Amino acid sequence: MSNLGDFTEFDPDDDSGDSAESAESAESRTDADAADPTSATASNGDAGDAQTPDTDAGEQSFDRLDVEPATSDRGIGALSVSQGLCVAEDERDTALRAFVTTGNRDTVRLGKYLLVPYPDAETLFCRITGLEYAQEFQADDATEIHARRAMRRTEFPERDYKFVAALDPVAVLYDDGDELKRRMTDRVPKPGATVMEATDADEIKTGLKIPGEGVFLGHLSVGGEKVRTAADPPTIDYRVKDDYTEGDPLVFRHTLVAGGTGSGKTHASKNVLRQYLADERAYEMGDGRTTQPAVVQFDPQDEYAQMHDDNDELDSEFARRLEREGVAYGGHDDTLAFVPQVGDASYPGEGHRAERVRFTIPFSMVRRWPWLVAGAALNDNQYNALTLLLDRYFRQNPSGTYKGFQNFLDDPALREELNESGHVHEATFDAVKRKTRTKAANDVFDGDAEPITELVHQLVRPGGLTVVPTYHVSNSRAAEMVVLAVSSLLIDEKLSNDPEYDRIDDTPVVLGMDEAHNFLADADSVQARNVIGKFTEAAKQGRKERLGLFLITQDPQDIAESVFKQVNTKVVLNLGDEDAIKSVNIPPNLESKVPYMEKGQMVVYSPDNSEPVELIGLPKCVTRHGR
Repeated sequence: MSNLGDFTEFDPDDDSGDSAESAESAESRTDADAADPTSATASNGDAGDAQTPDTDAGEQSFDRLDVEPATSDRGIGALSVSQGLCVAEDERDTALRAFVTTGNRDTVRLGKYLLVPYPDAETLFCRITGLEYAQEFQADDATEIHARRAMRRTEFPERDYKFVAALDPVAVLYDDGDELKRRMTDRVPKPGATVMEATDADEIKTGLKIPGEGVFLGHLSVGGEKVRTAADPPTIDYRVKDDYTEGDPLVFRHTLVAGGTGSGKTHASKNVLRQYLADERAYEMGDGRTTQPAVVQFDPQDEYAQMHDDNDELDSEFARRLEREGVAYGGHDDTLAFVPQVGDASYPGEGHRAERVRFTIPFSMVRRWPWLVAGAALNDNQYNALTLLLDRYFRQNPSGTYKGFQNFLDDPALREELNESGHVHEATFDAVKRKTRTKAANDVFDGDAEPITELVHQLVRPGGLTVVPTYHVSNSRAAEMVVLAVSSLLIDEKLSNDPEYDRIDDTPVVLGMDEAHNFLADADSVQARNVIGKFTEAAKQGRKERLGLFLITQDPQDIAESVFKQVNTKVVLNLGDEDAIKSVNIPPNLESKVPYMEKGQMVVYSPDNSEPVELIGLPKCVTRHGR
């Protein structure tokens, strides 16, 4: 088969004479050339330039040039000015873009931390917020031929495209003597400045404003992968400020841990609470004394008393790693399970070896907190009537009981008297009587155990962990009454100018509440307004009174806004509900990652501590966890 196309057709009649003559001439020339090889060579150039067969072949080649660079490349690319290079007060006008060289493109990720040096000793610390391919050469690649070539290609031609990273300037780093400091971005780097990956732990911590010391939360990460450095250990620990050098410890500015079922929020919460129980953890009180904090944790699932026990899965190698990083671990010996006596409910407590202390809620506490006895929502008139009735009852019976109060309300003469005097309408009286006579109240008050008011010195212990389990209480209203009674005792004593229990007033308290949405939900009732008002006041005054709220929830959107907005540190694990994600008010770039985070991954938003960051918690719980 021929590939000569139209030239395959040959007509012997065309120019046959000329062809024969040409063939004969060509044959004679060939014979002549064979007889005198030098003649052919000379005929291709001037006679003076003729070469002989023994000419040195090396003289016919070009000299090779050394194209290897004198030094190695630094960084991952350089700043580009082609699409603008601007730093502005309005972040929408800021334009920082870096061209990334072909060898570095596979390792670049959104969120990665970079450094851009200025001509002097200062450095711009920034974060990648966008990645983009752009055409190196002007061409229309939306064509059939381009698509077919791409489909047959085995390797991507990186050099045919530009790879550009959009950068968000975080801070300017500079040396102040022997200390590295940061300030807001106030200058633009030079075009073509080298862009390098941040790999120094001190530079990264300074750039993100992460404290060097404090309560350990986890390790810095980007996109679910830990940030690595050349140091040992190679990870970067994230800590929450816990001293008085720059204000008050953030534990007293309150913490929220939010995460869905299976996100690891209990695991993470145990690890954080264990740090507050470390031997070296202590806080200065108003009178100048330094005291270890007491942790009181409400536990609806019977999980936190396990903090008394060691984690058998924590091996010696992992323990040494924790010691190197200054992370407290191991069971906490000073752990008590304060078990509420509610009706005939029995507490199994099979998951831990902590000592148990049984207690009951005395009805006398209702004198300070009337809403504890209200079994259903009371309107303002009914609540005023309840306070009047309780006041009269306790004046007559200072050590009154719940059953005594019910008998007091059963007196028809009292009902008639109050109605005729205009103090309490008979319909209002009947409503109060009906709404305070509940099974939950009957089970909670005045049980067969020591009153909580007689156990304050055991409830609050410097350096001690008290867990109040309610898992065994099947009646949700009864469990709520227990939690609100004990928390109200702690909060009121902390906020009081004339406290009854000096132990509470003289000890820093971390008040932990799991499933906080069940107790701090906003509702239009007198009871809810009183509870929310109390916790809101506690949140506002906690810094001064050394009271820190540690709220744990899977439904952060249900927590009353007045309490929520007082929380400074938000630890957000995986949440699948859009309303829940919106409610935690974290930056949009991190908010979008929350639904995709794996177990143990978290976002920390603590404006008074650091820039918003991603973390990965410890893979193992520092105390016992799980059944």
